[in-house]
Amino acid sequence: MEQNEKSLLGKPLIPCSTAPMTGFFRDGCCRHSDHDPGSHTVCAMVTEEFLAFSAERGNDLSTPRPEFDFPGLKPGDRWCLCAPRWLKAHKAGVAPPVILAATSEAALEIIDRELLMAFGIN
Repeated sequence: MEQNEKSLLGKPLIPCSTAPMTGFFRDGCCRHSDHDPGSHTVCAMVTEEFLAFSAERGNDLSTPRPEFDFPGLKPGDRWCLCAPRWLKAHKAGVAPPVILAATSEAALEIIDRELLMAFGIN
């Protein structure tokens, strides 16, 4: 895990969410790791449309899973998304907004900067 990881804004990466706790390492940050095959590097504010899209593709993020200490997401929650999933959601017209300061530059290995910036909020 890169300790000095930068955000899309070129500044130190800030946490995406700690309530609910997110990130591949469940530390609140959308950090890059060679151990993360999904590239959970995009901090997004999930929407109803995105949650439905994700559930339709086998990743139900809305249903609580107490056995994993997962409360389930609701629209407006921030969550570290896999960069490829965010890109698929964009192609389907349901990409959620991106929290630029909490999205890792590593997401640029998969998604163009201009596209992420166009969906950016702070």
